[in-house]
Amino acid sequence: MIDLFGNIAMGLGVAVQPMNLAFCFIGALLGTLIGVLPGVGPTATMALLLPLTFGLPTEASIIMLAGIYYGAQYGGSTTAILLNLPGETSSVVTTLDGHQMAKQGRAGAALAIAAIGSLFGGSVATLVLAAFGPIMTRAALSFEAADYFSLILFGLLVSIVLAHGSVLKSVTMVVAGVALGVIGVDINTGQFRFTFGLMELAEGINFVPLAMGLFGVAEILRNLENQGADVGTVRPISSLWPTRDDMRRSWPAILRGTGIGSLLGVLPGGGATLASFASYSLEKKVAANPSRFGKGAIEGVAGPESANNAAAQTSFVPLLTLGLPTNAVMALLVGAFIIQGVQPGPMMLKQQPALFWGLISSMWIGNIMLVIINLPLIGLWVKLLRVRYEYLFPAVLLFCAIGAYSLNNSGFDVLVMVAFGAIGYLLIKLGCEPAPLLLGFVLGPMLEENLRRALMLSRGSLLTFVERPISLTILIALAITLVMLALPSLRRKRDVAFAEEEN
Repeated sequence: MIDLFGNIAMGLGVAVQPMNLAFCFIGALLGTLIGVLPGVGPTATMALLLPLTFGLPTEASIIMLAGIYYGAQYGGSTTAILLNLPGETSSVVTTLDGHQMAKQGRAGAALAIAAIGSLFGGSVATLVLAAFGPIMTRAALSFEAADYFSLILFGLLVSIVLAHGSVLKSVTMVVAGVALGVIGVDINTGQFRFTFGLMELAEGINFVPLAMGLFGVAEILRNLENQGADVGTVRPISSLWPTRDDMRRSWPAILRGTGIGSLLGVLPGGGATLASFASYSLEKKVAANPSRFGKGAIEGVAGPESANNAAAQTSFVPLLTLGLPTNAVMALLVGAFIIQGVQPGPMMLKQQPALFWGLISSMWIGNIMLVIINLPLIGLWVKLLRVRYEYLFPAVLLFCAIGAYSLNNSGFDVLVMVAFGAIGYLLIKLGCEPAPLLLGFVLGPMLEENLRRALMLSRGSLLTFVERPISLTILIALAITLVMLALPSLRRKRDVAFAEEEN
């Protein structure tokens, strides 16, 4: 416990440095902004900003990108409550009761409870990250190649199960991502793979233009189809202070939502969206009068908003301790770490303690900043929704092109971005989620590397994957997950859950 507080104090010393504090504020502000604006999202924004982190110190760049992610969870609730228009998918469920409260003239109470729940959930989850991060890091040091292979395979499987839409489409996306990830020169043999004679692909596809194309350019193309959507009428907010009864009803939901979010945030592919829907479902089940939900029940705002922010914080646990991203945003952060010459994983705590603890401590500061940013600037965020999209997208496209070109001063990377923009748009039209593809792209080379290393150490014996206790345990969990997925009742529940989300 003494070590924990000492490490947190060291992290706070890093986080409160003027530059890091400034970039924490910038990240929180940008996160709120893109959370408010529907169709932008933290994934696309972080993909656009990755090239800009080249010239920034490591701590400042990672703190800023992290702030964008958990800041988006705050911003998404503002328009979800006021306009029935969620800025983030994790805020979709907030519209069900939050907007009904706004119609009843209680938007202030809904916004205040959303802010309180998000602050509490984020702060507790950050404490969980600080407490269990070092423990998981020490456990990860006992992992060998076979264990890592099984863990990555399990992560890819869970990301398939928790992805939206058809399981077959999700499997296809993961396989496509793994295939894209192994393009280039084979390190062991020196042979070219899938390069089609293009020397520009000798080192593989660059992560940044792929991510900017799939999430930035593709989102622009999709949003251009929906320019005419009506953002609704903003109702005046008389007071931001919830009543005593609101607080009495909200606190149990906040505690339950924080617990659910803290647990589900570490699951590959799960994160904030799954946590918010799970919290809402739980609140309906434990409520004495479930019929209140959908008609302005404040628990329907408190629980999900606590859950999505808690999940946003704990999704950093596998990234920082094992080097494994759990969702597309974490995959982007892997790219940011690598750009800065840092390899996230078990050795990060030993080799980069200031960065590890500085990032964790900055989350507390960032969560406090977000409350200060969100409530006074509600009117400004709503006005931003009135900006015509045709004024925004040319600037975004320009920054995308500059960012892709600046990687290697190569026009080929710009062409790669454009190609993946078209592919991403096609995937959207076909109902395929691009996030599993990005996870497959990031985890594919790690999967191959650990498979080959494990087989080399075992002299080609596949039994190594069941002889290692850690690997065997993970493979048993993988088999159980596959069996559960095959059960018709669970498949129906999954389909119903995603149908509710889409509606």
